[in-house]
Amino acid sequence: MKMNTDRFSLTVDEYLAETNVLFYLNDAVTQLLEHKEEYTQFGVVRYFAEYFTSVKNGNHVLFREFSYIKATPHNRESFIHIFWKCFRQIGKNGDLLAMSEYSSLLQLLCPDFPTEMVQNTARIVLIDDATDCLSFSDFIYSFQIQFYYKEFVESVSVIYQDLLSGKNPNTVIVPTSTSVEQLSGAANEEPDAQEGVDSSIFCECIEGLCERFKHKFPSIVAIKEILESSQRVSFYSFLMTLAKHEGVNQDISALPNKSDLLIDPEMDQELERLIAQVAISPTSNNSSSSAAGQKETSKKASPRKSLHQRKRIEMESDGSTEETDSSEN
Repeated sequence: MKMNTDRFSLTVDEYLAETNVLFYLNDAVTQLLEHKEEYTQFGVVRYFAEYFTSVKNGNHVLFREFSYIKATPHNRESFIHIFWKCFRQIGKNGDLLAMSEYSSLLQLLCPDFPTEMVQNTARIVLIDDATDCLSFSDFIYSFQIQFYYKEFVESVSVIYQDLLSGKNPNTVIVPTSTSVEQLSGAANEEPDAQEGVDSSIFCECIEGLCERFKHKFPSIVAIKEILESSQRVSFYSFLMTLAKHEGVNQDISALPNKSDLLIDPEMDQELERLIAQVAISPTSNNSSSSAAGQKETSKKASPRKSLHQRKRIEMESDGSTEETDSSEN
């Protein structure tokens, strides 16, 4: 979990707001009260220690509800990183997947992950692609922008639509309950506005938005760099360029650079170890599944124990077992 290097100069309220400590403390207490019979078996102190260790390590979002994984920037970053680690092998194999398949993969990690976000991610990439299937690298960087900067993307969509319709927004656009619908509407109007809007005006409007924006947004430097490179820009070409911007990717710090996206020596070693085990012990699937089930039941109690076991077994088939023990909290 990233920490501000100047955190010691922050006030108590500023520190709590930046780290979302109260949010995690509230969730930890809620989980403890809901499942106290399970957690009190091995001690409350140990429970809190393991909960906050999992938050620090970033595996606390595994199998949690969507409202939880989107609740803080750290949760969003952690979920993107875990998705990459779990399904990196897809990119390494060069497979192209449909949106429904990417949606299914996301729902393995978050059962109620909305398909609308996957569809919006696809629109970023497919504007320059005639196929309905995407490579892993194209999808995950676009997904990162769509998910991590969700509120920013929705607000920029409203600004873009106002500029297309001839308006000149002089006030900051605040996301409303209809923002997602407007975002979908932008995709339908995009083919009729391939030339987009004036980049300088668009940039001024986005700068005005960021001055008062309460949510995360890309650096102004990166936004200016993108918009100053052409006279006109369309909404999805802007998002696509953001998705490919190395500086923006580094600021989020959930994914490696594109050249290193498919490289993960630790995961490769783990996969080789699992393959070697299978080669040494060519037992039946039933016996291996039974052994895996017995191993899981010996671990600490969890409010989502059966779900965790079921999903973990599925991911273990891809060699994706890293950092899951403490994620159950």
